[in-house]
Amino acid sequence: MSDRGKRIFLGICIIVPFFIYCFYYYSAMVKNAPFRFSDFESVELTFGTPDSLNNHYSSTTQIYQFERKNGTIAKDTVKMRDNDLLYLHRKAQELGFWNVDDDMTTPEGEREPNAPRFILKFAYKEKSKEVTLDTDYPGNPKMKEAAKTTIDEVMKMIAEAQAR
Repeated sequence: MSDRGKRIFLGICIIVPFFIYCFYYYSAMVKNAPFRFSDFESVELTFGTPDSLNNHYSSTTQIYQFERKNGTIAKDTVKMRDNDLLYLHRKAQELGFWNVDDDMTTPEGEREPNAPRFILKFAYKEKSKEVTLDTDYPGNPKMKEAAKTTIDEVMKMIAEAQAR
């Protein structure tokens, strides 16, 4: 067998099975991913001070309830498009929202008065991820930043959808 034939045979015996294995392994991982957009149902955001969480948005009901500066509560219908929800799902995935702790609240004695609290929930057919975050949370700064950035993206998307 020539030198070129040996290299081709070696390539077929090692490289081709490696690619087949990678395709099989990673396709199974992607298929069994815990949070897939095809299973996505809704996103819900509730925020305000811990004693009065008056601001709420749910993508299933499309109702956005918010407190105005003068203290009155207003309701508005805000419809997010599928592209908006896909963007939020991918942004949460990119920021590592699925790995964030569920409870990121400050203990009662250490909490600043009137520090905002955010509750963000991504609901899927089989699972859901709900995170409660206080803005004065003293824990891991990277986790806090990932949760806060995801919440900011949801709030930005709500504002954009409301402006339409």
